[in-house]
Amino acid sequence: MKLQKLLSYVRRAVDDYHMIEEGDKIAVGVSGGKDSICLLIALKHLQRFYPKHFELEAITVSLGLPGVVYDDIQALCDSIGVPYTVVNTDIGQIIFEERKEKNPCSLCAKMRKGALNTKAEELGCNKVALGHNKDDVVETFFMSLFYEGRINCFAPVSYLDRSKLYSIRPLMYVPEWECRSFVTKSGIDIVKNPCLADGNTKRQETKELLAELSKNYDNLQEKVFGAIKRSQIKGWNGEI
Repeated sequence: MKLQKLLSYVRRAVDDYHMIEEGDKIAVGVSGGKDSICLLIALKHLQRFYPKHFELEAITVSLGLPGVVYDDIQALCDSIGVPYTVVNTDIGQIIFEERKEKNPCSLCAKMRKGALNTKAEELGCNKVALGHNKDDVVETFFMSLFYEGRINCFAPVSYLDRSKLYSIRPLMYVPEWECRSFVTKSGIDIVKNPCLADGNTKRQETKELLAELSKNYDNLQEKVFGAIKRSQIKGWNGEI
């Protein structure tokens, strides 16, 4: 995928759901994976021509797991002129050593989001941009159905009462494979996911199930995504 195509996806999502307003200061959650790298680069390029002016701050929440360095992300941020902050935490130790969670994803996500939002507030940001792509939307919908018995999915834009922040998801129209293609063709080094549960999660199970279903049902992802957009799920019809 070329940069121009990535920007077209992101610009459409931003415009469709009014994700960016004049004077916003946006914290970009950067894990170092393909999606967050795509998000950071896309927003930086969008910043150059978007009619509403906004600032960016890149933030990485470190789980505190051994062997993980973020030098390449620092170098990328330096090269494109985005301030970069690493938030050091003990989340990995808490989840895998102290609590020994069998299904750690939900707790880990909550703790990482809390650390990200806290730092975003400290830096004076009013919005947090998260790197969920189109596949994530569909997978989250099915996970909510399978594991919670609810028709639900995260919203393109949501307001976080406690932190007084808005979360936005500008990659929501970008298929995962296109994120992977963009990063590969750009020659950007990503940070390997340090999570000990990587590849052995409920999300991975759902991803594999949808891949199997897609063999028998044409354009399954597009149909489900379209159904979500037309649904009454909170946030998908423009209300926050």
